[in-house]
Amino acid sequence: MKNIWTSIRRTPYQSLSAFLILFFTLFLTLILFVSLTFLYGTLNYLETKPQVTVYFQTKAPETQIFKVRDELMSSGKVLNIKYISKNDAFNIYKQLNKDNPLLLEMVSANILPPSLEIYAKKPIFLPEIAEYLKKQGDIDEVQYEKDIIDKLLVLTNTIRRSALIFFGYLILMSIVVLTTTILFKIALKESEITLLKLIGATNFYIRKPYVLESLFLGIAASTLSFSIFSFIVLYFHPFLQSYLKGITTLSIDVSNYSLVIWPLNYVFFAIVFISISLFGAVISSVASYIATNKYLRV
Repeated sequence: MKNIWTSIRRTPYQSLSAFLILFFTLFLTLILFVSLTFLYGTLNYLETKPQVTVYFQTKAPETQIFKVRDELMSSGKVLNIKYISKNDAFNIYKQLNKDNPLLLEMVSANILPPSLEIYAKKPIFLPEIAEYLKKQGDIDEVQYEKDIIDKLLVLTNTIRRSALIFFGYLILMSIVVLTTTILFKIALKESEITLLKLIGATNFYIRKPYVLESLFLGIAASTLSFSIFSFIVLYFHPFLQSYLKGITTLSIDVSNYSLVIWPLNYVFFAIVFISISLFGAVISSVASYIATNKYLRV
């Protein structure tokens, strides 16, 4: 640590430039990462909302309806299925038309069809479910919002591709700018590096202080960016509570583990901090390694 501080004091402006580049890069990455995480959590939440509604013929026996329901549940593609009997449908009809007695007199439970409201685990499963239902007997009609589902799938895929492209660009830009900055820093010690090579110092020995300094700057920048971002998130927490009112939980799937991102919790913050710290350490180490290579080539 003493050597790192000494190196920083010797070249304060170059060290400050490298730190600021890392800080702004990591802060922007942090904002993008958390925003995308919340967006994915929201998409996962919305993916459970689209439904297929299948109306059976009025003569269809309940055993046939329950058979279809059980087969769908066993497929692994369905999150939940709600059975609406004739009586349930009539009660819903009465509630909707309670202010129109004439309509209530014209309809009885016997003429209303039983139905199943099917909630898929993923919207991509809905066309498959609808196609399966159309092939079953005693089916009167199958309804699902195909246009809405298609738009949701397109949005999800677009976000994924955009995130990969942006992260790739951000990493490349950061490494290039950091490498250039570190090269200016190392150039001031070119004669010292040449002398070390002449007396037989290994490449690892020469490279080590620059890599350690870069690691220190990367971790410091990630800690500062995380601290500022956490303060901003906590400051706007009441607004988020109001904006996300009605949504009890948002989560994303990480290697078969459901990570809860809303309500805010210590586990999510810890994972974000570890991720951004590793990201900062990696890009700073790679940049310093590339920069030192210029002066270590035989």
